Amino acid sequence: MEKLMKQESIPDVPQSEDAYRSIRGYVIEAQGQVYTAVNAAMVTAYWKIGKSIFESCGENDRAAYGKQVLKYISERLTEEFGRGFDISNLRNMRRFYLTFPIQDALRPELSWTHYRSLMKVNDAKARAFYLEECAKAGWSSRQLERQINTMFYQRILASRDKESVAAEIQTTEPKPEYEQIIKDPYVLEFLNLPANEHFYESTLEQALIDHLQKFLLELGRGFSFVARQKHFNVDGQHFYIDLVFYNYILKCFVLIDLKTGLLTHQDIGQMQMYVNYYTRYQMNEGDNPPVGLLLCAQKSDTLIQLTLPEDNRQIYAAKYLPYLPTEEELKRELNLKEFEKLENI
Repeated sequence: MEKLMKQESIPDVPQSEDAYRSIRGYVIEAQGQVYTAVNAAMVTAYWKIGKSIFESCGENDRAAYGKQVLKYISERLTEEFGRGFDISNLRNMRRFYLTFPIQDALRPELSWTHYRSLMKVNDAKARAFYLEECAKAGWSSRQLERQINTMFYQRILASRDKESVAAEIQTTEPKPEYEQIIKDPYVLEFLNLPANEHFYESTLEQALIDHLQKFLLELGRGFSFVARQKHFNVDGQHFYIDLVFYNYILKCFVLIDLKTGLLTHQDIGQMQMYVNYYTRYQMNEGDNPPVGLLLCAQKSDTLIQLTLPEDNRQIYAAKYLPYLPTEEELKRELNLKEFEKLENI
């Protein structure tokens, strides 16, 4: 009897799998409805904001009056609603309205990311083609971006086998099964929700960044924490800086990016771009140029590269270095035994 009861308690695997897949489908369907609703509301709001900015600033939003209006609106919206309303984003909304001046022509199936890509297409006929094809075929934002970059419009016009050209996107850039709303930076900004840095870090990276954040704050050399996984976007491309500090002795931002593999020249170039971004858009009056620090943590070797502004490199290097962690200090922090254990997980 006892043996029979144990046998009866064993779940039917095929039946359980069917139940799981059915329930999973309901979750994905619900998430898709939420994602579509949020994006539709966002697109409508941004179109209306763009129209209002155009009517307020006139033809030239970069003239003195237009700049003042944008600055005022950006500061008030950011104070009340959080990220997503800096001046560059407001200009994108204005451009959105000017590119698609008829609201009824907007397609509710397309997200703000889709429209950001469409606004890069200067040819009006090509842009209208991409809009209709994207809505009809249900392209993801990445599929649309690829089609634009590979000149799909020109290729489809020149091709005799249009079906094959149209179908190749499913192989070259497969559509994801579903979009995760909590991973879309534009949606998070629109809803004023904080991004979860764990989405962008492995277990090892998370542990190392946790430790480096604590280490620098305890160093006692003027470090003040600013942000972790600091997000910014350039022409629709999203970037995340692992750690950002402000050093009140040096009067500058200190940007830190951690690489768990070998440091490459692309990594150094990306850090230089981060430094340039902070130099042009985040520095306050009286600040010195920011410092970029790239850390590469490995069991066998620790490679450290300090990237400083191109101008006055020697002057700033001499001024910065006494207040930054030494190479030996950073090597010690990046090679702690507990992190070596984490790497083997």
